[in-house]
Amino acid sequence: MNQFSNLISSIEITNKTNAKIDALVNYFNTAPDKDKLWLIALFTGKRPSRPVKTTLMKAWCMEITNLPEWLFLESYSTVGDLGETLALLLPKPTHHLDLSLNEWMSELRALKSKSEQDKKAFVLEAWSGLDQQERLIFNKLIGGSFRIGVSKKTLVNALAKLTNIDANQLMHSIIGNWDVDNITFEELIHGKHINYDNSKPYPFCLAYALEKDLPELGEPNDWIVEQKWDGIRGQIVKRNKEIYIWSRGEELVTSQFPELIEAMSNFTDDFVIDGEILAMKDNDVLLFNDLQKRLNRKNVTKKLLDEVPIGFYAYDILEYNGNDIRERPFKERRKRLESIFNSVALPEHIQLSFLVDFSQWDALYDIRDNSRAINSEGLMLKQKKSPYHTGRKKGDWWKWKVDPLTIDAVMIYAQKGSGRRSSKYTDYTFAVKKDDALVTVAKAYSGLTDKEITEISQWVNKNAIEKFGPVRTVKPELVFEIAFEGIALSNRHKSGVALRFPRIARWRKDKPVDEIDTIETVKKLITAP
Repeated sequence: MNQFSNLISSIEITNKTNAKIDALVNYFNTAPDKDKLWLIALFTGKRPSRPVKTTLMKAWCMEITNLPEWLFLESYSTVGDLGETLALLLPKPTHHLDLSLNEWMSELRALKSKSEQDKKAFVLEAWSGLDQQERLIFNKLIGGSFRIGVSKKTLVNALAKLTNIDANQLMHSIIGNWDVDNITFEELIHGKHINYDNSKPYPFCLAYALEKDLPELGEPNDWIVEQKWDGIRGQIVKRNKEIYIWSRGEELVTSQFPELIEAMSNFTDDFVIDGEILAMKDNDVLLFNDLQKRLNRKNVTKKLLDEVPIGFYAYDILEYNGNDIRERPFKERRKRLESIFNSVALPEHIQLSFLVDFSQWDALYDIRDNSRAINSEGLMLKQKKSPYHTGRKKGDWWKWKVDPLTIDAVMIYAQKGSGRRSSKYTDYTFAVKKDDALVTVAKAYSGLTDKEITEISQWVNKNAIEKFGPVRTVKPELVFEIAFEGIALSNRHKSGVALRFPRIARWRKDKPVDEIDTIETVKKLITAP
């Protein structure tokens, strides 16, 4: 536990990705194999179910410390994390328990079926034998989450640095079907439980935001223009009668989209195709808010398949019948893609991306401005001669998005950030008018300067009305312009709307609260072109 605890401490004190990767590499170089496997399992969502209810842990802590509930709750409100609150309140340890991460996880899994009395005895013994940081880790192992800025991608990059194995192969390995008891660390990282050759994707080719006037791009005839769709970028890999789907986030998402697998099975050729995964119904692209209902689902029910059918717009082809064709010109790759799609009868929800017909640059302005009418984000401009690059390369691909939508809203809640911003209020909730009251419409934490964050934090300290854990209710006085990419009706939100990628455009110190938007004006944006 001490080794794992030190790793967590090393990661928590830095916001630099490379420092986190180095800490993980050091752990993998020194920890026992089973501990390495448990680290990967814990950070990729393969943890056992909670063996002890948090309400019991809270009650046991109050019993040990003789704290009244109001004081415990006040402490919890100040700290903002139950596991950390427990670790801070408990008395100093009376001895030291020196168990490995694997031993602790084995004990916790066995605890699941035991009586409440046995669970209490185990937890109290652990608390009395661990220091403060180790107690925090122990509490997290029981059921909390390690919110320390280690994504699957960061974990994979650390393993890639350690082993020199391809990052995509490692991603496939660690998110595949495996469990700690039936695999070794070496077997896991080398993908002994998968056939990576059949599923291997390519790095995505990415575009820069357009930063010049259209005529500066040269002759219009040298370019192909497509709609930029607001879905999930994905690669569909079909090799040796096996089909896999990878997201741009380098995650294997095959099981989430069975209708795409069924459609792609109609092709006889092998290929790797790049495109957009979209929610589609009656041949129309739905909002991203609809697509979200299908994401990260372990089980896709028939009801969900009917309510939110999935489609795919193919952009590009990277491999054809085992041959890597990324270096060939985009115009040539597009012809190959068209040939493949024209050779098979496909359902309407599987299509080639629509090419915009234009001969002069001026024709694109109105098309781009009307993108929201078809739930598009704008336009993509691609040079006909361009290869399929790895990552971004300026000049060949440009994205030209529509301007964001904006509203004026008032801040009503504030919450402290994490890491280097843990002492300041950086996460805010905003509201607009609804009749004579306010209704929340968005949360945002980006868009302000450090100076503005400091000023707002000082204001929150003086104007907080109520406390709800780490959240502070504040006087509705500060007005902000909130920018966002899209808006949709939503039954999950009290306001009845959901904003796509909300962020703070500017602090409207010039605007009084009585001039903020109403929920009615916000909803009108749903049908705005």
